[in-house]
Amino acid sequence: MKVLMLYDYPPSPGGLATQGDLLYRGLREMGVEAQAAHFESSQEKEWYYRWFEPDVVVGVGYWGHTPHLVLHPQRYGARPVPWLVADGYIANYMEVLNNLPLILVTSNWVKEVYVRDGLKEDILEVLPVGCDTDSFTPRERSDPKVAAVRDTLGIGPDQIMILTVGGDAASKGAQEVMQALALIDTRAPDWKYVCKVWPQPRTVQQNLYDMHLATQLGIDKNVVYTAGMFSRTFMPYLLAACDIYAGPSRLEGFGMPQVEAGACGRPVLGIRAMAMLDTLVHGETAFLAGIAQEIRVGEAVVGEESGYEREHRIVFDPPRTADYRASVHDLADYLLKLMEDPQLRRRMGEAGRRRAAERYDYRAVARRFTEIISDRLGID
Repeated sequence: MKVLMLYDYPPSPGGLATQGDLLYRGLREMGVEAQAAHFESSQEKEWYYRWFEPDVVVGVGYWGHTPHLVLHPQRYGARPVPWLVADGYIANYMEVLNNLPLILVTSNWVKEVYVRDGLKEDILEVLPVGCDTDSFTPRERSDPKVAAVRDTLGIGPDQIMILTVGGDAASKGAQEVMQALALIDTRAPDWKYVCKVWPQPRTVQQNLYDMHLATQLGIDKNVVYTAGMFSRTFMPYLLAACDIYAGPSRLEGFGMPQVEAGACGRPVLGIRAMAMLDTLVHGETAFLAGIAQEIRVGEAVVGEESGYEREHRIVFDPPRTADYRASVHDLADYLLKLMEDPQLRRRMGEAGRRRAAERYDYRAVARRFTEIISDRLGID
């Protein structure tokens, strides 16, 4: 089997790049002939098609990347197998995608979204995102590198550190977490809430909104926002530095930080929806808050990034769920339980570690990929 991987290569620390790079790494460690190229690098991709002659071209992205991941390989006679996440709906490229023999998706929820929007169910296979469980592994607070992370964030040795990681924090449920923390503040042990976000103009504005909310709630002195392009070398220590990982995301097609936090032996707070129904087990590896609200939209405006003209308007009939909001009261109850009970945190963290190692280790994902390709396409 010869595989050409298309993703953000060389990999940045972002989620899609990490998703692709871990599969690439797993395949090469298995002895599979694999090469990698940037998904938008037309000339380099053509170069690989000509001399490498891949059996499959696996492109990581979402449906809007179809021109790069599907149409470009097809133009040169290569066989594309896109590995897609979802942004809540598919607006375009339906005919192109439905003519493929196989599409990989990151979770059962992504599969449900694509089937709802018109993709044929029998061409969809779930392949979860891998996790480097050698790097993301349990570490004690006394580990010098973990202690140094807490020191840089101003976290005291006896404080409970709650962490959320995302491009921005609000989309990962941080506003709901802050409301929950405000409800239990006077009853909870000493705590700090850290939000690690990606530096970008949209995030700067969202951070201001979030910190304004923290000030209104009276908890701003306990909330820390940190923005940076943190490497994959640093992230395992940041996750190991927390006591609780809070990720009740509003929209989640897989939830890589939740799985990585579990691999680090940390209990997770999530929401009982979307991909977290795949990756987390309520009461065992995580507490999943109920859904308080579904945000529905009746239309969307898309443009060139989705293969349309600028300001193209799409009307949904019936309206579609755009994202979710977790129950603040559920989050408050679960946070207080975890904050008050270190043994519960340890038990749930140990269960999360086992689940991550068994189901999401990048080598297991690579093996599963080769099985799917062999079974569905007859390529060994």
